[in-house]
Amino acid sequence: MTFEKALSLLKAGKKVVRTEGWGGAENYVKLYDAITLENGEKLSVTPYFLISVKGEDKEFSMWAPTPCDVLAEDWVEVK
Repeated sequence: MTFEKALSLLKAGKKVVRTEGWGGAENYVKLYDAITLENGEKLSVTPYFLISVKGEDKEFSMWAPTPCDVLAEDWVEVK
């Protein structure tokens, strides 16, 4: 799918990944628009992308799409 369609999934809280060049679903992208503090309080923040490190839900890194990512048509949803 295109990045535009993948972005719609990201906005719906889904995870996406490119099938070429990323080595599979171990590096999925997710959009975040809130953070939860240690006291449980949830804060709205400016939306940002994180990419998983090694496909785990414990380690993430900041991510910004490259022109190649935006123009790619090999995006898929991670279940």
